[in-house]
Amino acid sequence: HVIVGTPGRVIDHMRRGTLKLDSLKALVLDEADEMLRMGFIDDVEQILEHTPVNKQVALFSATMPPAIQKIAQRFLRDPVEIKIANKTATVAAITQRYWQVTGTHKLDALTRILEAEDFDAMIVFVRTKTATVELAEKLEARGFSAAPLNGDMNQALRERTVDRLKKGALDIVVATDVAARGLDVERISHVLNYDIPNDVEPYVHRIGRTGRAGRKGTAILFVSPREKRMLRAIEQATRQPIEPMNLPTHEDIADRRVAQFKQTLSETLEAQDLGFFTEVIESYQQEHNVALSEIAAALAYLLQKERPLLPAPMPVERPVHASARESGRERSDRGERKDRGERPPRRADREPRGEESRPPRRVRDTAPGMERFRLEVGRAQNIQPKHIVGAIANEAGIDSQYIDNISIQDDYSTVDLPEGMPKDVMRHLQKTWICGQPMRIHREGEPAPVDSRGADKPRPPRSDKPATSERPTRSGKLNLGERTARSSKPAPGDKPPRSGKPHFGDKPLRSGKPGKPAHGKADKARKPRKP
Repeated sequence: HVIVGTPGRVIDHMRRGTLKLDSLKALVLDEADEMLRMGFIDDVEQILEHTPVNKQVALFSATMPPAIQKIAQRFLRDPVEIKIANKTATVAAITQRYWQVTGTHKLDALTRILEAEDFDAMIVFVRTKTATVELAEKLEARGFSAAPLNGDMNQALRERTVDRLKKGALDIVVATDVAARGLDVERISHVLNYDIPNDVEPYVHRIGRTGRAGRKGTAILFVSPREKRMLRAIEQATRQPIEPMNLPTHEDIADRRVAQFKQTLSETLEAQDLGFFTEVIESYQQEHNVALSEIAAALAYLLQKERPLLPAPMPVERPVHASARESGRERSDRGERKDRGERPPRRADREPRGEESRPPRRVRDTAPGMERFRLEVGRAQNIQPKHIVGAIANEAGIDSQYIDNISIQDDYSTVDLPEGMPKDVMRHLQKTWICGQPMRIHREGEPAPVDSRGADKPRPPRSDKPATSERPTRSGKLNLGERTARSSKPAPGDKPPRSGKPHFGDKPLRSGKPGKPAHGKADKARKPRKP
């Protein structure tokens, strides 16, 4: 038998007794560094401690941090370390370029590149599973043959998508890092990083999908001004320069579309029998006395109505400065003095400025392309990093490598997630519970959302009994201001009967005159029983 499972699920089955490892022959720990990153390394050690001593263990890891080396020394017997050559050696066969994002028109920029580049097949990498579907649908709406590839798709659908890509029925695949891992399709000539990765290693894995079997490849990277540091880190790691590129102009796209239109006309004239259509056009010309060129122009307009040969220009935005500090430096360098001989006043001579006039300085210590979020749960709720990673990865479909910089405080936690999280994903996460508590995630600095199910109220006890403060005291009286759920007295059916005697509420009434007891004597006042 071969069992494949996550550490948490394996431990769950071990506790239930549905999985016994007494006869285990071999154990494979894949992506050990990812296990460490996600906080599952303690679970891995627990599993290894309950396995037979005489077993073969194989450990795979992209990196070997000290914690992973410690596990190898503890649980592996006479291990042999095998290192695979760094994939940066294959980067030499790949032409790398980047485009600096100047606004929010990444989709328009991608569309222009797809029209201007001569490519056979292309992979477009994004950060989240949701983004793969959204971007693929937008590209299909613009006339491209595109499909998503992510971990939420079942195995059969993923295999069918890859098969279509191999056979040429599909030209563009929008994928996440995990879904495209190990993808080997010779047709892939271009890799486009729509979202820049947070580390060098994922970037090398991405562009390694092209330039295979001795073929040349092209990698294009979208970079915002704040992500320039990551760009330099990639250049240093790959030891290859990444040259800037200019987007195809409005005229370039028009020339490209016209050339494709002419090519389509030539192929149609050579391959199709147009006798019937020729008679129709000649008849129309004689009836309306219209030149053939005008008829052809009208037909071309009808054919290209959905995709005009002259595209609409991309909106022009004001260039974005690299940072507020640089823009402030530019203003000071230009000088605001009217006279070169006039110097600005010294700091001590300036007029004092009130605290309310000084804008708060925002300290940004997040990685490029990341944004800090706050969760209204912390140590008081027994929150651990693995709980946060698991909840966000499972509910939002975000790869673990994009869940970073987790900090857990007493009553709240913070985590860095990809910048520009979709609104529907945020709404879903805000409804997610973690360790029995509402996550109530929101961007740091913004007010926390109010949970519609009463996030600010304590959860009711699991039993149907009232809380301790709502129960009657032993003296038979309630504390001031307290009431039971239904009445001020406990229900008779809730009191246990005395031994040997029937329950008072169950005693049958004896026959007698109304208003008098059956024995003819007045009942004495009974003392209330102690509850």
